Amino acid sequence: MEPYFLPSVETLPGINAKVAFVPDTTTLFKESIDTPNLVIDDKTSIVPWGMDNKMPYTILDKIEQDETLTTCQTFNAEVCYGGGLTYDCSEADERTRNEVEDFLFENSLPDYFLGACLDFKHFGFCVSLLILSKDGKYITNIYRKEAANCRFTPADGHGVSKEILFANWEAVDQGDIEHIPLLSQINPWRDLQARISNGDTHRKFAIVSRIPTARNTYYPIPYYAAIFKSRWYDIKQLITTAKKAKLQNSAPIKYQIEISNKYWEKLFLSKGITSLEDKRKAVTQAKQEMIDFLTRAENSGKVLFSEFYQTPDGKEQKEVRISPIDTGKEGGDWETDIQEAINIICFTLRVHSNLVGSVPGKAQSNNSGSDKRELYTIAQALQKPYHDILFLPHRIIIRFNGWKGVKIDCPFIQLTTLDEHRDAKTVTTHKPTD
Repeated sequence: MEPYFLPSVETLPGINAKVAFVPDTTTLFKESIDTPNLVIDDKTSIVPWGMDNKMPYTILDKIEQDETLTTCQTFNAEVCYGGGLTYDCSEADERTRNEVEDFLFENSLPDYFLGACLDFKHFGFCVSLLILSKDGKYITNIYRKEAANCRFTPADGHGVSKEILFANWEAVDQGDIEHIPLLSQINPWRDLQARISNGDTHRKFAIVSRIPTARNTYYPIPYYAAIFKSRWYDIKQLITTAKKAKLQNSAPIKYQIEISNKYWEKLFLSKGITSLEDKRKAVTQAKQEMIDFLTRAENSGKVLFSEFYQTPDGKEQKEVRISPIDTGKEGGDWETDIQEAINIICFTLRVHSNLVGSVPGKAQSNNSGSDKRELYTIAQALQKPYHDILFLPHRIIIRFNGWKGVKIDCPFIQLTTLDEHRDAKTVTTHKPTD
């Protein structure tokens, strides 16, 4: 979301109470089938990611604003990384081993693989860029292209997107857009073979590794979207805001006002507002009007239970939701509520709270060391399908370069018990345990 509207706590004049303004995130992942393609030039258009083409940046902003989401997403990416991506050359001849060693010196696989895992956990897909030699006989490099900056071109009559356009879409300039040919998402290996044999002069190609989802959309909707759609993200943010206000000032927060981004878009459009400074002024004015609306209701002795906001000219705005808050809670009594919110977020992200230490409070259950080892092992075992998908670009590299006897692997790190006299060992699927 653009910085013209941030969560805030304002004072209701004339009464000892405050009002909390918070964004409504329930429609964060909502995509409209009527969203038109975004025209880049006379020959190219893209499928926008979200209504404003900035959805991934908004998602990242929301994650970065919440310590539990940030920690869980980082933990999931690190667990997916496991023991790291390796090219096992134990069954290869000396020439092949030397070629693979040269390839690994030319490419930073740890950076690439951890970045790919982060994209997988945040957005449900990642993009790998393959660079071929000038003669097109070898793949010499592999790079990660950040998923947040990638956009697909509309599919043709056969349902195939031909290109990925890479740029910083928050501040894009035509000269900064990188056009990358996209290999078939169904069979990239055959597509690459056909292109080279047909004399394609391109020497860089993108491969999309995508988590299958129940709904076939250009940009996958990740499983943790439920946190936003169910309002638990908003609840946790409200508790944090309310507790801070309570600690700073004894006046309680009496109302929560949730405002959808669509409300601001309509407001700016109706008034012809385009600059960021004018947007901030309009937001401040709108907030004041809402405060005046609530103050008049309080001072008249009425109790307001409303799911919409009525503007001064009498129009209903259903993108604005006003909810009364129980003012009987004191600052310290939010502890159980914050625990509940954190547990639900950890549950949705499939991270046991004992593994990341995110549940506050003194009276909490703490698993034994054996239980934690099993939880960590289970978390790593569940990464198997993601690894299978992430391995595809590397299997293509190995086969294209003719590296016989080379296998791609990502060993698990298994925590051990004291009787084994070591802290951890690596476990792989295609050779015996160390």
